[in-house]
Amino acid sequence: MTESTIVKFGTDGWRGIIADDFTYANVRIAARAIAHFVIAHEDPTAGICIGYDTRFGSRSFAKVVAEVMATAGIPVFFADKITPTPELSFAVRERKAAGGVMITSSHNPAEWNGVKYKASYGGSGKPSQIALIESYLLKPLPDAPQKAAIEEVDFAPTYIAALESFVDLKAIKASGYKFLIDTMYGAGKGYIAGIFSRAGIPFVEFRSELNPAFPGINPEPILPHIAATQKAVVAEKCDAGLITDGDADRIGSVDEHGNVVDAHKIFAVLLQWLLERKKWPGDVTRAFNTTKMLDRIAAKHNRTLHEHGIGFKYVCDLMLEKDILIGGEESGGVGISRHLPERDGLLNSLLLANVMADEHKTLGELVAALQSEYGEHQYGRIDMHIDEALKQSAIRRAKAFIPGESDIAGLKVLKMETLDGIKFFLENSACTGKANAAETWLLLRASGTEPLLRVYCESCSAESVQQVLAAAKSFVLQGDAA
Repeated sequence: MTESTIVKFGTDGWRGIIADDFTYANVRIAARAIAHFVIAHEDPTAGICIGYDTRFGSRSFAKVVAEVMATAGIPVFFADKITPTPELSFAVRERKAAGGVMITSSHNPAEWNGVKYKASYGGSGKPSQIALIESYLLKPLPDAPQKAAIEEVDFAPTYIAALESFVDLKAIKASGYKFLIDTMYGAGKGYIAGIFSRAGIPFVEFRSELNPAFPGINPEPILPHIAATQKAVVAEKCDAGLITDGDADRIGSVDEHGNVVDAHKIFAVLLQWLLERKKWPGDVTRAFNTTKMLDRIAAKHNRTLHEHGIGFKYVCDLMLEKDILIGGEESGGVGISRHLPERDGLLNSLLLANVMADEHKTLGELVAALQSEYGEHQYGRIDMHIDEALKQSAIRRAKAFIPGESDIAGLKVLKMETLDGIKFFLENSACTGKANAAETWLLLRASGTEPLLRVYCESCSAESVQQVLAAAKSFVLQGDAA
């Protein structure tokens, strides 16, 4: 295996298994490629910001990156403590730096770590930039005539001040609501707790201790990893649970009854509030696998909605090109352009509390009100870890479906879309007669890097979603015998 296949940049950067492919040697390869890009395409004298999360070895891996940059003559602003990814992105933009490097593997299991690249505008690198970085992976990097300085910096104060100024903390306090804050042992620990403590807002912090093993969970704010959060919210008599992932750029939530409020409904709650309360201008973006409730909300308020591929890089690109109010994806990454062209789970957690305060509703009541106005939208996803042959067979057979003739789970395929994966819109009798019923759709999307097929569904009831997902799973597993 060559170095170029070991180190490969995806949407934000490169990830690997610690001590297997994620080694000091390979981190240096990634860092050298980023340094090449900065020297050739940015102003290297502006320096580069470097941060790191709570994972095993993150700070020491970050130091390796810093040494590579400094040796190449690029000044380094090195985080003096654990850093959420959005804080690092904010620091890049605030300091007008040439870019940023974040050592994190986000929501992956504990044995993973990664190198994320952040562009000078404070968001994910464009595909063209990532392609250039990859082109430098095996190119030698000469030492600069003089090594640049490595300065330890506290990125937190200005970032926290930006968060505090973005939300109405007085309104949240006046609401009397109590919040459970679950940082999943990740980089968000202490941030919202500190803000709420200074503002006098009742809260309980949960899973905030430093534990790189992420005991019993992956730091991803979805089930089954937030089952303990559901119980804790009820036990602590909180009005909502606010959850951030390993590097605090994604959000999850639990309502006052312990019900999971998925990322789709969080996005919808924030969108409606921004349109009706804030009345801020701008279009809306959503990924191909995200709820179509957003389409209904945008249409009611005469806002253009852009549908795009799966990955926050598409949101970021649109934010740099157009007047975008808010954009997001299925996995809990939501960005608001007035803040950053970047996901920020900490900001979105605070905003969710702000919405509750302004609307005088608990999180569960907010979701119920949305479902009442725009129709019940329920969502589900299954990740099928299957061999490559079975994965390719499923995609090949799915592509052969004919709208109007083929069916899945006895539901006729009405139309198909192939923007990112294969999406089927289905005729569903279970939704007939329901007021403002959600469309039933099913999406099959194959991973390009591992033997994994993700299956997504949205419909008008939780029961309907589970039925369609079960049928889709059977379809996939039948293979070419189907």
